[in-house]
Order: sequence, then C-alpha cells, then structure tokens
Amino acid sequence: MAAARKKLRMAAYCRVSSDKDDQLHSFEAQVDYYTKYIEEHDQYEMAGIYADEAISGTSTKGRKDFLRMIDDCLAGKIDIVITKSISRFARNTQDSLKYMRELRNRGIPIIFEKENINSMDSGGELLFTILSSLAQDESRNISENSKWGIRSKFKKGQIHMSTANFLGYDKDKDGKLVINEGQAETVRRIFREFLWGKNPGQIAADLHREGVLSGTGQTNWYAAAIRGILTNEKHKGDALLQKTYTSDFLTKKQVKNDGTVTQYYITGSHEGIIDREEWDAVQEELARREEYKRRHGLANYSYGSGWNPFTGRVFCGKCGRVLHRHCWNNRGVAQWQCSGHRVKGMLSCKNRHTSEKDLEDAFVKAFNSLYRDKEAIPSRKGKTPLQRLRIRQMAELLKSPPLEGFVPELAQLVLEEVTVLDGEKFDFSFLDGSRRKVKLPKSEK
Repeated sequence: MAAARKKLRMAAYCRVSSDKDDQLHSFEAQVDYYTKYIEEHDQYEMAGIYADEAISGTSTKGRKDFLRMIDDCLAGKIDIVITKSISRFARNTQDSLKYMRELRNRGIPIIFEKENINSMDSGGELLFTILSSLAQDESRNISENSKWGIRSKFKKGQIHMSTANFLGYDKDKDGKLVINEGQAETVRRIFREFLWGKNPGQIAADLHREGVLSGTGQTNWYAAAIRGILTNEKHKGDALLQKTYTSDFLTKKQVKNDGTVTQYYITGSHEGIIDREEWDAVQEELARREEYKRRHGLANYSYGSGWNPFTGRVFCGKCGRVLHRHCWNNRGVAQWQCSGHRVKGMLSCKNRHTSEKDLEDAFVKAFNSLYRDKEAIPSRKGKTPLQRLRIRQMAELLKSPPLEGFVPELAQLVLEEVTVLDGEKFDFSFLDGSRRKVKLPKSEK
C-alpha cells in the first residue's frame, strides 16, 4: 500500500494599499478566498494567512505580516506561498527579486495567481522581473498622480495635512482644520510663557513635570518641539504648504523643501489659536534672543540651573564678558564674577566680584525708579509688535505698588541685561527700552 502523500504547508499573503471601505472589503474577501482555496485543495494544508492592511506596497519595510511570513518560510514552517499578484507582493523590483530568490534557494515557490507564474519554473524569474518592473512603474505613476492631486489642491488654497501629531487642531468631516480647545490652551500657554521670559527648555520641563499631553499624546516634551510650536504659522490661522516633500516614491522619505518644489502660503486658511500680533511678537523675540547670543558670544539663551533670572544677563563693565554665578550653599553665599577674571591661570580682568544680594537689591532700586517716570512711558505708536508688547507689559506692571523685595519672575520678564560697572554701580537695560543706572550706598552693601 502506497504511503500517503505529504501535504504542502501553504501560506497566503494578502494586502490592500488604501483605507477606503471598498479596499478593506477587498482585503476581507482575499482572506476569505485563500482560506477556502487552501481548504479545498487536498495537496495543501493551511500554514497561515498573512495580511497587511492600508500599508504602501512600494516597500516591504514596515509590512509586519509580510516580514513575519518570510521569517516563517526561512524557519521551515511554510512550503509554498500564494498571493494574488506581483503588485500585491511588492511594487519594488529590488524587494521582489530579493525575497523571491531567497525563498527559491530554500525550495519555496511563490505562486502569483493573476500572472500565472510559479517562481520555481524555468523562465519564471525573467517574466517575474519584467512584470515586477511594470508594477513598480505603475506605483510611480500612482505616486505622481497623487502628488499632482495634492499640489492642485494647494494651488486652490486647500490644506492637505494630517493632524494626528499636530497640537491644537483636528479635522472636521470636510477635512478643514478646527480648533481642539483642550490642546489649544496648551498652545496659548506656550506662547504666553515664552513672552514672559521663559525659554523653550524651561517650558518643556514644566509641561513634562505637570504631565501635560503633547500632540503625540505623550508627556515627554522637548525644547525642539516647543520651538516648532512657536514658529508654526498654522497657529495664527495661516498655512505654508509643502514644507517637506517626498523625495523617493519607493522609500517615501520626506525631506525639507529647499525650493525644489513650489511652496504655497495661504493667509487666513483657518481659525487661528494665537492672535497675529502675539505670533509676530514671538517671532521677533526668537530673533532678538539669537541676536543677543551672537552679540555677547553666548552658546545659549537660558536661565541656568534653577532658572536664575540673571544667568546670561550680567556683564562686566571693564571687559564686557559675561559674569558667572558661584555658590557656596553650606555658607549661604552666592556671588557673580567675570568669566575673564582668570584666563589660563593668569589674572585678566580686575573687576571684583558682586554678591547676588547686591544684584537683587540693585534690580529692585532700578525698577522702582521707573515709577517716578511712569507717565513718560514711550508711545506704542510706530513700534513693532514686540516693542508694543513690552511697553504694554511695563505699563501694566507699574500700576502695582513698588517692589519691597526681589521677585525673580519679574526680573525674568522685564530685564534685558545689566552691566556691573564695579562692585556697587550697575547699568540696567529693560526690554521695553528703559535704562537705569543705580549705585548702592555703603549702607546697602
């Protein structure tokens, strides 16, 4: 009696490349079809249905079930693979040939139903290569047609973008941007606190500590993400389209648009979260801080450990270098000394150190002196958005009673820089354009 023929373990691979309802229906139909196909053929037994939904076919990268199927083939769990067509398998000729040869070397054929190709047949590779190249070219045409459609919408002022990771907005049923009020409050807070004097790193640290959700739904915040929010024109209701573009239809790699493709700027494309005056003021402040760093030779515009409001803002009146803070916590002493006091071990600048208490007292004296001249606050007429904002801020602050002691948050908000002329003379510059020179009497030292 002849031994029963061993059944071949057949696996089927299915894929649809769109999230449209009819395509998903096609996906379900493919799964059902191959399940029945394998069950109805006595020479086969089910080795699994491998399926990827709504994933581009131009590359196998990211197609989890496809790669899992290849791994199972190489592990000896599958004897034969069946799929609807070459375009379902891969529209990338290089990927198609790579995996076909890899499986053929293991004696595992791939059956492409539509083209009636068995990869193990003689001449099969040549035909497969030709048809795979045609499938890749078809994918290229689809990509170009898609780009043309998107760019046609851009020319008409229609926005085409995902809001999945975009803080502050959702899309309505017509695909238009609508404000997500919960997220919008975080956006407003970021703009507001930046203009209060905080830097992106400080804002990010605060949001992370408080567990505020980002656009990706995470609580991790980074300075770069804060800067991205501060410079995104969509938050004021405009849209710059095609900031990036797909450089390779096979890899889907997005690159920054350096002018290679046309960009479109749409004013008032949707409702803004941030007032235009405030948005413009933030852009000016970003530029001002960059110029400040360049002018003073600083690597960062920050407030140092503990966010001290004097960090990076105190300069030597003799040599112009920045003063650094030195603290002896066990003695309760903090002082500021010129960074050029000693260079390579040699005494370079003779300006003596200044105690932090003197700096604080001098700030209070300089700020309180503004009360005597608050009627002379400059007019906002003819000024830039940032200048108008700073003048308005100072006017509001001077409606409160004079300071009785140092307030770090106030110094962070209004102080541009201070020059230490010697141990008891200070020249303060405020962000609204005011300047005050003060001297501490010996009794205050």
